[in-house]
Amino acid sequence: MVKKVIMKIAFGLYNSKNYIDTKKFFYNILENTNYPYKKFIDIFLITLIIFSVGEAVYSIRHTVPQWLHIFDFYMISMIFAIEYMLRLWIHSDIHKTIIKEYEKAQFLKAPLSVKELFAKILHEKWNYIKSPTAIVDLIAIMPLYRELRILRIFKLLRYTKSLNQFIDVFKTKKFELMTLFLLLMFLIGTSGIAIYVAEGNINKNINSLFDAIYWALISVATVGYGDIAPVTTIGRIISMIIIVTGLVLIAFATSVIVSAFLEKLVEIKDNRIIESINKEDSFVIICGYGQMTKMLLRQNNFNNKYVVIEKDPEITKQITKEGFIAITDDASRYDVLSKFNVHHANVSVLCLGSNDVENIYITLNAKSLSGGIRVIARASDEFMKKKFALAGADHIIIPNQMANIMLLTSINQPIVYNVMHALLTGKNAAYLDEIRILSHDKLIGKTVNSIGFKNKKLLLIGIHKADSNEFIFNPVESTILEHNDILLIMGLKISVEYFVNIFQRGLK
Repeated sequence: MVKKVIMKIAFGLYNSKNYIDTKKFFYNILENTNYPYKKFIDIFLITLIIFSVGEAVYSIRHTVPQWLHIFDFYMISMIFAIEYMLRLWIHSDIHKTIIKEYEKAQFLKAPLSVKELFAKILHEKWNYIKSPTAIVDLIAIMPLYRELRILRIFKLLRYTKSLNQFIDVFKTKKFELMTLFLLLMFLIGTSGIAIYVAEGNINKNINSLFDAIYWALISVATVGYGDIAPVTTIGRIISMIIIVTGLVLIAFATSVIVSAFLEKLVEIKDNRIIESINKEDSFVIICGYGQMTKMLLRQNNFNNKYVVIEKDPEITKQITKEGFIAITDDASRYDVLSKFNVHHANVSVLCLGSNDVENIYITLNAKSLSGGIRVIARASDEFMKKKFALAGADHIIIPNQMANIMLLTSINQPIVYNVMHALLTGKNAAYLDEIRILSHDKLIGKTVNSIGFKNKKLLLIGIHKADSNEFIFNPVESTILEHNDILLIMGLKISVEYFVNIFQRGLK
């Protein structure tokens, strides 16, 4: 009977959209750093922490109003208790654990043990309860002791991202720091015992083993308060040994921590760049820094928000020195591209590296993240171009082929070449532009004839139809314009801007 009730509740929660949405909401505001409203909850909780700690410190020598004490004693503690319970709740899905164990028992045709089931659930929750951040959260809801309330300040570590990033430094060097710590403890222990044996009955300031350990600690740390000093030759020799050894250990520990911090600072800087780019509605991810990337970034009319991803840190430094925005990472890895806001922004990925294999990987990863990402890839030849097409690249450029075409055109059709070059570089009065028809544009439903491009001193070269994904060159006058169609028009820049203002921005 108990098993049936448990399974009914578990499957009920599994199929409940309201339950799933509610849990997802609380997960987002408490744990999801990409959730836009999480920062407001963090600011609110940080304010409560500072207020609570400030009230505890102020009340030591001042009289605090009763209502302020009640607010801190009950309200803030209750809010922290609710937060703790919510974090414990979202840490794991109990109903999924129950269903998983039930399906496992059904498959094996074995009885479902309620005792083992609850033990597994408690084990999952215990993993959260015993974590350092959860212990601090638990202490924060104990308002009876002023000393414990002061510990609420450590909750700031949860809400301040920069502090968490620096704490991660110690996690990355956990083995090295733990090894140094054990060596330090061994040195202090053996030195304390040695000085206690050598001077325990001679030195009036060493009355116990604790005094000897205390002396060894301040000697290793090179603090030297002077309250305890060796009085024998053996004691002074021990002092010299542990001071020199302590200096070596401290220097080594310092170098490990500094190198780790320098590595982390680079990572923090890259994350800040990604966060800044993710705030844009449209941006370009440039993968690889070669000759094509240099030429692109140095174009005066390249005004897009962008970031260059280069895996060689030395090249990244060079890119930064040249005034361009770059991060050090491997763009061919899926988790690197997944850091970007590819689902809520207009994103273009340029695969401009010299390695075709890496460029194909980047194309595959980009398209697997979102089909809406526009991928422009550099290929070395026609054979690789086919592979890029299979990978899903939207536009494939073969630099040598393009250069040969322009070279032949300049030889055989010099006037055509001059016109093409002038249009593409914007070095003459004519201006070539493409205009996408948006959902709110006045162009939707109109025919080409009704717009009157000639009267507006514009030439309509063609239309890229969104429904059929084809380009119609010199369309007939009865062609109807639809949402997401792209117009390719040419004319004076002032004419193009006037056209956009009237039909896209609704200006007169």
